[in-house]
Amino acid sequence: MDQTANIPGAAVKPILKVLLAGPRGFCAGVDRAIKIVELAIQRFGAPVYVRHEIVHNRFVVEGLEAKGAIFVEELDEIPDDGQPVIFSAHGVPKSVPAAAQARQMLFLDATCPLVSKVHREAERHYSGGSHILLIGHAGHPEVIGTMGQLPEGAVTLVEDAEQAALVQPPEGPLAYATQTTLSIDDTTAVLDVLRARFPHMSAPVKGDICYATTNRQAAVKAIAAQCDLIVVVGAPNSSNSVRLREVAERAGCPRAVLVQRGRDFDPAMADGLGTVGISAGASAPEVLVEEVVERLRERFDVRIENLIVAEETVIFNLPRPLRTPSAGRPVAAAE
Repeated sequence: MDQTANIPGAAVKPILKVLLAGPRGFCAGVDRAIKIVELAIQRFGAPVYVRHEIVHNRFVVEGLEAKGAIFVEELDEIPDDGQPVIFSAHGVPKSVPAAAQARQMLFLDATCPLVSKVHREAERHYSGGSHILLIGHAGHPEVIGTMGQLPEGAVTLVEDAEQAALVQPPEGPLAYATQTTLSIDDTTAVLDVLRARFPHMSAPVKGDICYATTNRQAAVKAIAAQCDLIVVVGAPNSSNSVRLREVAERAGCPRAVLVQRGRDFDPAMADGLGTVGISAGASAPEVLVEEVVERLRERFDVRIENLIVAEETVIFNLPRPLRTPSAGRPVAAAE
């Protein structure tokens, strides 16, 4: 089949079908976190400090820096100038707001409400006498935050099925929780091992992997077998973006790549291919997807199709201090 199209006044470009997976990109928790930073700058003036990247995306972080946000890794990097500090969407250990309170700092908590749900359920199970098995990736800010909700030793991290087969938790009741951005298939494999070993282990009231992670992985699975290449737009330190790339290959796509934005993508990768799929992690804005499409247009006659597996209507409330017209002192708030 001839895959070329005559474009008046231009060289003939090969036709390339581009399947856009939907949903993709920003989730409600990310959208809320970014709005918290923007509104805090409007309310309190620059600078506003943010502990850790508000979300894992350099484009977003640099955009907020241009508006007056200063990103730090720890509170001791923040001067006592009375300006607020915001905690990232990934959540923080309880020691962080405690330290902020000790310094009488103004602070706002941008933790995703679905991450806060995991925190509260872990606390509930712990208060009932259970040891917590947390499925997640060591060193990820969300895992650090969740483990930091409970006393040291109350949580055991399980990263994969191999660890699940070997873990030796303390005697007594067990419960599990998971990082919200994991591969659904990987998590199922870990849980299969844990449930076989600990059949009385308590589960969350509702699964911990968030709706956005679930929907984005389902969308990638839906296009994977139809694509010769899938491009996932997202940061290498974004757990949900990395999982999307892995899911794409496991679901039948011959090759999947992770790029941060259009300038990082070589459209020549699509030479000789018939169909390219594109998705984006939950912290990647749609403008970065558009950049990748434009890069493909430089080389191909792009024909776009959308494949949408779910409609997302979730909206999370802003913290109370940003919902009121007066500039009150912020407090930790995830509601």
